[in-house]
Amino acid sequence: MTAIDLNADLGEGFGRWRLTDDEQLLSVVTSANVACGFHAGDAATMRRVCELAAERGVTIGAQVSYRDLAGFGRRAMDVPPAELTAEVAYQIGALEVFARAAGARVAYVKPHGALYNRVVHDEEQARAVVDGVLLADASLPVLGLPGSRLLELARKAGLPAVTEAFADRAYTDEGTLVPRGRDGAVVTDADTVVERSVSLARFGAVVAHSGTRIGMRARSLCLHGDTPGAVELARRVREQLVAAGVRVEAFA
Repeated sequence: MTAIDLNADLGEGFGRWRLTDDEQLLSVVTSANVACGFHAGDAATMRRVCELAAERGVTIGAQVSYRDLAGFGRRAMDVPPAELTAEVAYQIGALEVFARAAGARVAYVKPHGALYNRVVHDEEQARAVVDGVLLADASLPVLGLPGSRLLELARKAGLPAVTEAFADRAYTDEGTLVPRGRDGAVVTDADTVVERSVSLARFGAVVAHSGTRIGMRARSLCLHGDTPGAVELARRVREQLVAAGVRVEAFA
């Protein structure tokens, strides 16, 4: 039976401001990418999400980012490699404290936003991220885009490299994400997102922005928690995956 992990970006509030419905999404997903305070999240939010995830048996992952609260981590930045390595390790370590306090652990690492897209092609930044993971815990899997420099360098460093796909993001013919500033970059039709989810899980394929069907083998499927109706959409995706004979389970 085909297996797929469902992950979502969670803990993306700050102070009194809440962006995602963490509690409801944690009843659907199998892995939680928890913001570590650099693009979103704060100590209290990180602790709360780790406790909720541990209660529900959801795997906790560190979603590391450029230091960019104002831009939600989606602005391009040039960070010296040594500094980025230290900041990645710092974020993982901060989340690990709260994960362990909740009786769990940080089980994988996923870059966020501009950093996620940068390490698809930028070897220097990708190596800095890998070095940061190694500094924090040399056993942690790295979650990223198939064919990315990040996953290639993670494998070479002995880290488990896990491929990820997005049901609600448009792809180029090369298998990279269409930049958010372009029309159609985010897929908003619920039926289409559900259909793409099943296609990705069962057939390892998705229709690109151009209309071309491309291969996209992934072990984990990301559902964005900051989209309207995210909880109900996540439930529909999981229900239809199970109905299609796909086993929904965490990869770590």
